[in-house]
Amino acid sequence: MILPVSCSINLDFDKKKVWQIISEPGNLNKVHPFCKSNTVVNWDKDKHEDILEYLNGIKLHRNFYKWEDGKGYELNIGRKNGRKSKVIWKITGDKKSKLNITVYPHVFSNRNKFSYIIIHTLFINPGLKKYLNSVLRGYKWYLEKNQPVSRNQFGKHKWFS
Repeated sequence: MILPVSCSINLDFDKKKVWQIISEPGNLNKVHPFCKSNTVVNWDKDKHEDILEYLNGIKLHRNFYKWEDGKGYELNIGRKNGRKSKVIWKITGDKKSKLNITVYPHVFSNRNKFSYIIIHTLFINPGLKKYLNSVLRGYKWYLEKNQPVSRNQFGKHKWFS
């Protein structure tokens, strides 16, 4: 059992503009407040893959397995040879849009159901919500100001800063 964590943000930009930013190779370098580097491994029409290095040095590989132009994508993220979490990015709306990120985190998912629910409620959910809201605020900042976010711009995160 893996419980999802989801956050979204309303944006005063059309779906096309939001898609342009989230689908750009290496875009996390501009929008992600905990990103040290976002290195493209492959960004072809049918294959998208990159590496996200956090400020604390953790490197996670992102492999995109579903890509819907103008709508969003789905990917797996994790250490190169480790377990992966599923992440779904969706854009809805038209002239004004909503960007939503849902994560199905693998961490502690191998625990018994009772332990997992407690860990998820007290640790995973609040930590991931803080993280996702900072990332979403980074996209909003970049779209509105046309300037990259600074490191830890919306506050430090104990897992990634």
